[in-house]
Amino acid sequence: MNGMRQSTMKVTDKQKINDFLHKTNIGHLGLVDDHVPYVIPLNFVWFHDCLYFHGANEGRKTRIIQKNNHACFTISEERGVMSNPIPAKVDTAYMSVIIFGKATLLENMDEGRDVMQAMLNKYVPGYYEKPLAKSHLEKYVSTLGSKTAIYKITPSAITAKENKLNETVKFTPGRTIKMDL
Repeated sequence: MNGMRQSTMKVTDKQKINDFLHKTNIGHLGLVDDHVPYVIPLNFVWFHDCLYFHGANEGRKTRIIQKNNHACFTISEERGVMSNPIPAKVDTAYMSVIIFGKATLLENMDEGRDVMQAMLNKYVPGYYEKPLAKSHLEKYVSTLGSKTAIYKITPSAITAKENKLNETVKFTPGRTIKMDL
């Protein structure tokens, strides 16, 4: 594993990383299809210190994982742009986490139900009156005719990075260079 070049931005606070993974909604799954990168945006849930995502049990993503299950999952959040009279010093505030590991198909229906319930709790909290039934996972078929596959990435490494927002130079519509001179 390569070290982080901008080590001053490295985040090591496990609670901060954990909170970020629980609240951020979209991540990007990175796979290798033979020798070609393949990256797709996905909903996910951070649950019991593992990352889970779901999708159709057939298609390109599934075929790639069956051949090569090495994966990285990148989650990022933009927090604003910081202006500066020097064009090369305009910067973006953000936090990002990259999780490295292997994507494995969940076979255990109880774990699958718990993961999908955690996902529902994250994306639509309080919407459903009853917990998800295990039978839903067993019977559900999408409009395209495929069953749902749930994948788990058990981290072999996690890196996190943050460029904090400097509120005094945060760009807002209408701000001009004259305001910063």
